[in-house]
Amino acid sequence: MSGKTVTFYFSVLSPWVYLGGPRFHAIVRDTGATVVYRPIDLLHVFRATGGTPLAALSPARQAFRARERERWSAWLNMPISARPAHHPVDESLAAQLLIVAQEAHGNAVVWPLAQRMLAGVWVHDLDIADPATLERMARDEGLDAQALLARAATPEARARFEAHTAQALAAGVFGVPSFVIDGDLHFGQDRLDFVERALRAG
Repeated sequence: MSGKTVTFYFSVLSPWVYLGGPRFHAIVRDTGATVVYRPIDLLHVFRATGGTPLAALSPARQAFRARERERWSAWLNMPISARPAHHPVDESLAAQLLIVAQEAHGNAVVWPLAQRMLAGVWVHDLDIADPATLERMARDEGLDAQALLARAATPEARARFEAHTAQALAAGVFGVPSFVIDGDLHFGQDRLDFVERALRAG
């Protein structure tokens, strides 16, 4: 058991976070690592680092990424929509809900709620910018949904979301999922082997 800490930078809009998240958490469980959750503003990160949002990619790149999603979906036996009805949307309120839920209830509630949001986007065609949708998701996780959503909509929660994004940029993050272990950045759900090796290293 490594006992190491990994900072997990993620977006609740990313198909790669949806596909990679369960395997990452299995690695965390098996290595005894501690996760520091950092939901971030992915579009802001793209703008700051020269990245290109999916909708602005060339047709060839869009087609390849769609095929990659299909391949990973089949390989992992995780369903995914080819054309989600609500992507992209403003993810700020959803991310802020995760932040305040963690503050109120601890780490254990973060990933189940985040994966519910991700599946909402990529499987169930739900709009995670809609407060009613988020309230229902939080309630389905057994949380005090109304109270948490009210806290998520405050300037203080927004400031923490922006601080997470600034921290990601300072760490060299340019996309998601990103994992920082001992100051070393690992990017992509297809690099989880390296994440596991880093967490197991002495």
